[in-house]
Amino acid sequence: MNRLLRDLLVALALGGLLALLPAALRELFGRSAVSYLTLATNALLLGVLALSWDMLARTGQLSLAHAAFTGVGAYSAAVLLRFAEVPVWLGIPLGGVLAALLALVLGAATLRLYGIYFAIATLAFTEVLRTVVQKLPAHIAGGAPGINVPPLFRPTFVAGQMERWEVAFLRNQGYFWVYLGLLVLAVAISIALQRSRLRSAFTAIRTNEEVAGVMGVNPARTKLVAFAVSSFVAGLLGAVEAHRLGSVSPDGSFAVHTTVLALVTPIFGGLYTTVGPILGAGVLAALEETLKRTFSEGYLIGYGIVLVASILFMPRGLVGLLTGIGRRLTGRGSRGAGATTGTLDGTPLPSGDPPSASTEAKP
Repeated sequence: MNRLLRDLLVALALGGLLALLPAALRELFGRSAVSYLTLATNALLLGVLALSWDMLARTGQLSLAHAAFTGVGAYSAAVLLRFAEVPVWLGIPLGGVLAALLALVLGAATLRLYGIYFAIATLAFTEVLRTVVQKLPAHIAGGAPGINVPPLFRPTFVAGQMERWEVAFLRNQGYFWVYLGLLVLAVAISIALQRSRLRSAFTAIRTNEEVAGVMGVNPARTKLVAFAVSSFVAGLLGAVEAHRLGSVSPDGSFAVHTTVLALVTPIFGGLYTTVGPILGAGVLAALEETLKRTFSEGYLIGYGIVLVASILFMPRGLVGLLTGIGRRLTGRGSRGAGATTGTLDGTPLPSGDPPSASTEAKP
């Protein structure tokens, strides 16, 4: 059995075990299981978001357009369902495909930029796209209020047969399974990228793009592939989230908050790995819930503090921290002063800054 197939089977098995979590929560916590299941669902959502962003970050590009692609996925699913009556099972994948196509167009124009220039260009694109959607005729995109989207799951309350909390639990359980499926898909794509030749191409481009070109790597094409794959997963996520929230709107679907989460989570968990973004998502989902209850609308300040602290004190994220602790416990930490990077799912742990932070910006 080759390593790719083995890793995919492990991911599938872990996904199968996680699918049992709702039943376990219901058995253990009763009506309180609704809040725990909501937290778990949000963690899965954040894991998909972070892992999809990290797929492009592996090429050294710092994208601030992730909200644009989740927004395109959300609006695509909503508009296709509203005007073309495209079934949900087809509308969600089409949302991912349209997001990937948009990434190809945007990437062709911007991926030759480096560092802060690329980041600013992608952020500006998100704002332009939000404004365009907002200015479209209301009968097409709903204008500023947006479009209502039917939920994927509609459990009905029947007096005498179930309690109201059970209805909420069944609804959340359905979305939990959908997001779990998306996470398993994202993990499978990430592992496939790590086990392919693209892994070495990503690393070469991230380290030195000019040298990568001399080595035979096509930087433009490689980054375009990463951009499209990253945006496809983000589009799928946005399409599902539109059904979960029940509506799409320019301000909500293209919110900078989405991009902030997509960026902070993998940096906090560990860049350029499959496990890092997922680990970061689990921790930050719990942190987000705590910050919301404590600071209400000002909770994004907490994410800024977490980002700064993680860069200063955990430059390789939680994965790097845990790997270092594991090396010390096993007595392998003294093997070479420069041995600060380990490997995880086939990817060297990042030894320094976030994408493009240490790369000279070139217009």
